[in-house]
Amino acid sequence: MGFFDKFKFNKLKEGLAKTRDNLVTKVKTLISSKSKIDEELLENLEEILILGDVGLMTTTKIIENIKNRVKKEKYENSEDIDRLLREELEKLLLDDKANEENNFSLSVAKKPYVIMIVGVNGVGKTTTVAKLAFNYKSGGNKVLIAAADTFRAAANEQLEIWAERAGVDIIQQTQGADPAAVAFDAYQAAKARNIDVLLIDTAGRLHTKINLMEELKKIKRVLQKQSPEIPHEILLVLDATTGQNAIQQANQFSSTVGITGLIVTKLDGTAKGGIVIAISNELKIPVRFIGVGEHIDDLQPFNKKAFVNALFERNDII
Repeated sequence: MGFFDKFKFNKLKEGLAKTRDNLVTKVKTLISSKSKIDEELLENLEEILILGDVGLMTTTKIIENIKNRVKKEKYENSEDIDRLLREELEKLLLDDKANEENNFSLSVAKKPYVIMIVGVNGVGKTTTVAKLAFNYKSGGNKVLIAAADTFRAAANEQLEIWAERAGVDIIQQTQGADPAAVAFDAYQAAKARNIDVLLIDTAGRLHTKINLMEELKKIKRVLQKQSPEIPHEILLVLDATTGQNAIQQANQFSSTVGITGLIVTKLDGTAKGGIVIAISNELKIPVRFIGVGEHIDDLQPFNKKAFVNALFERNDII
């Protein structure tokens, strides 16, 4: 089973229920209505995938791959489409070596391990930071949070509450303080306290004339002056309910600060979970974590095989 135990897998299946109804259930209905694989079946499959937010580009690739396999491997029975689709979806999801054995335990030579969290307001960024903190702490790490979203009045208060729930300390300054200065102070504190993981929350929107992306680049520059390899990760939080808009956000953040991985939240509240496949295929950035519920332990390391199997309600975990 690896790190993916039965409980987590069941939570994943529950979290993907709306997407399954919108995507997989329709595919299974389509398959049951046809006995043979023909052009009409594949056209209908294409429509289901596009409407399921898998996206035009990714859907086209999936359909082309299935057509090629049907021709080359001589598939005729419509029931074969279920397996072919599962295999093609899994192929398009990137392998992430960091997630293979990731149960939020962390073994790194240099500490603190610095993770910068970015994303627009409203995607669940602050709660995601707290969930990461809780999970890394549960994995046996000493964790510190830097409250570098100093422009939003409620941000620090919200993070304080979540940090208390997670049982970790927080470094913060007054509203309007320089976010890069907060990140600097937090890094110094993390070194002094022998912290394993430093999580840096950042603003998703500024109420000033300062460009958000420039502010994020400044935080990154200040950190790299302390040590050229930090931040070790820059994770972008995306809201699955926004569908294709998530790809536009990812492109913008990636071109500006360089994204090493993605966190997709609110999968339990949307029928647009197909966006995970589109994001992974189109952006070539690995999905590191997914949110499948509101509880503090509902953030899971992403495992592509478990994701596809949960989507298709298969019982084999990985």
